[in-house]
Amino acid sequence: MASQLADGRNGGLELAASEREERLAELVVALADENANLQRALDTRVVIEQAKGVLAERFGLEIHEAFDVLRMSARSNRTRLRDLAERVVESRQTPPEIEQTRLGQGRASRA
Repeated sequence: MASQLADGRNGGLELAASEREERLAELVVALADENANLQRALDTRVVIEQAKGVLAERFGLEIHEAFDVLRMSARSNRTRLRDLAERVVESRQTPPEIEQTRLGQGRASRA
């Protein structure tokens, strides 16, 4: 009887340990996913900040004005902000979407 009781307790301990291991594995996966999401967000933020600086330098704009041009250009052309920002950073030539937005802003401010 005592050995049956011991076997039952050990089985319970093994089950509890197995459940803990499973929960721990799930937590590790969830944390890895969260880490990957945060890294993507950081990478996106970095490239957008770089594009703001490039546009500010190219056109003599304040940083917030450069962001407005970038944002408006992306919206007007149904382009992801990050994708347009990458194109700004990767090329010495300004993407046509941004030129169109700048020209449109210039006309609007003169009117």
